[in-house]
Amino acid sequence: MEFTFYKYQGTGNDFVIIDNREEFFPKKNTGLVAKICDRRFGVGADGLLLLEKHPSADFKMVYYNSDGNLSSMCGNGGRCISHFAKYLGIISEEVTFEAVDGMHEATVKNDWVSLKMNNVENVNISEEYIFLNTGSPHHVEMVSNLQDFDVFTCGRNIRNKIYGNEGANVNFVEQDDAAIFSVRTYERGVENETLSCGTGVTAVAIAMFETGRTTENKVLLKTPGGQLQVRFDKIGNGYKNVYLEGPATQVFKGIWK
Repeated sequence: MEFTFYKYQGTGNDFVIIDNREEFFPKKNTGLVAKICDRRFGVGADGLLLLEKHPSADFKMVYYNSDGNLSSMCGNGGRCISHFAKYLGIISEEVTFEAVDGMHEATVKNDWVSLKMNNVENVNISEEYIFLNTGSPHHVEMVSNLQDFDVFTCGRNIRNKIYGNEGANVNFVEQDDAAIFSVRTYERGVENETLSCGTGVTAVAIAMFETGRTTENKVLLKTPGGQLQVRFDKIGNGYKNVYLEGPATQVFKGIWK
């Protein structure tokens, strides 16, 4: 079985994207997905995305983690697949698509993508961390000396011991300025640190506002893979008009044999 794939990255969060509008991809073959994402025996990626037809939106996004399993919303993946839709000529600049957590809108201008995320209704604050869902579940924790922090060990422990089999993504945060935060994320499904996590930085921005660490509703997030911007409106107890913004780049295309 041969098919064309495209490699994308958004601030170092990398994906294999496949145009599956003809529904040729064996979607239940989790082993194939995991093999494609394997960095030694496959293409190498944090996840795999399928672009599929949708009855009313521009397309449907199907997202697999690198372990081969279907997963919750991926923000950087949503930005990359929006860029891919423009590359395919499905859209010009504005796009609407359905993901596992519902409908999304995005704007693609050159390699800059602004993606509207879902509203956030609940932010749970405890003494040591903040927990919220931005399309995926996120644990947000402040640390010192983030650059030398053991994200893998600490992230894995928190992911398994607090959140069990279902797990959660774990974000470690250090404040750099009034509205600038550095973030490193351990992602479930990848089971490792990724260079960037879109739903993660979205969670961090909201968590920092909710806990009073910033009073700005436009926050710059610095990840190991680059910088992302999150903006939002606080309305009542929740957050609306939440946008994840940053670069998305097509790296190469190839043929899987």
